[in-house]
Amino acid sequence: MKERVERLRAKLEEAGLDALLVSTPENRRYLSGFTGSAGYLLITRDEAVIAVDFRYYEQAETQAPDFRLFRGTGPVSAWYQRLFEGLGGKTVGFEQHHLTYAGYKTLAKAVEELPEASRPKIVPAPPLVEDLRVIKDAGEIAAIQAAIDLGDAAITHVMERIQPGWTEKQVAWEIEKYIREHGGDGTSFPTIVAGGPWGALPHAYPRDVALEEGQGVVIDMGVTLNGYVSDLTRTIFLGEPDDQFKRIYDVVHVAQQTAAELIEAGMTGGQAHQLASRVIEQAGHGDRFGHGLGHGVGLQVHEAPRLAPNSQDELKDGMVFSIEPGIYIPGWGGVRIEDLAVLEHGKVRVLSRAPKLAFTGSYA
Repeated sequence: MKERVERLRAKLEEAGLDALLVSTPENRRYLSGFTGSAGYLLITRDEAVIAVDFRYYEQAETQAPDFRLFRGTGPVSAWYQRLFEGLGGKTVGFEQHHLTYAGYKTLAKAVEELPEASRPKIVPAPPLVEDLRVIKDAGEIAAIQAAIDLGDAAITHVMERIQPGWTEKQVAWEIEKYIREHGGDGTSFPTIVAGGPWGALPHAYPRDVALEEGQGVVIDMGVTLNGYVSDLTRTIFLGEPDDQFKRIYDVVHVAQQTAAELIEAGMTGGQAHQLASRVIEQAGHGDRFGHGLGHGVGLQVHEAPRLAPNSQDELKDGMVFSIEPGIYIPGWGGVRIEDLAVLEHGKVRVLSRAPKLAFTGSYA
């Protein structure tokens, strides 16, 4: 944690800030190790403070031993005034993508009520901690892999048992139950289960509707384990797949494999997206792939980088992201295949291992 704080301090210098007020839970955890649901970090050029209320005093002392504990009492406005002691005339950044407007008003009012000489200058900060988080260290990659492995096991468990008559909600529950029973903290987002035409909705929700023989089923799920998350999609078929399903599935599968083989460090997220979208376009389904190819995954299920048509994010070694092309046809259904991967030595290493269908050459 100390090394992360030092890297942040270097970024403070670059951003022209004297301190950063950290309120985003994932950023708080990344810098301090504190897993509580409320609190702040104040990182200055020479001090690291964790501010929590009575509920978290002991937890913060245990989990964030390198931080000075600020014992918050009373309204948050009073916290700010005490927390900013000694920062008069200094520039303090706040996390503009997390702090609500109401929270900002409380912060600004508290600063305004300080004596003029004691007031820091409060400014919106760029995503400094997120910029650090985008490159995963070996420990983080191992933590993500553990979440992936549990997700692979959960979806494999269900794919081996699912049958016509199960409802979409039942499938989602079986996945969550497996995760909980095997040490997971829960799902990283509400599980998507979409049978037949419902699969044409990329973010469909599971219904109390029975799955039928002769249907494709899109299952998108993830695991939260020790703070880190996974994300995985498989599309299966109940019964013997028909030719149309085989063709659509093969296009998506080839698009995913092409991206995994050709993505390399130095590309933009937009260039990576084009590797897969070009395959889908050439197969005549360009207008049926309307979302980005992928997104970063770590402490959150959606973080940098973005792999999408207009993304200028540069892909670098140590980034973990999804590769998830799809085709969605209203009235018929959809196919999406998603794996998580890490960039290492300039190339992709796929981390997900759950089985996929194989219809080699069908779409040609």
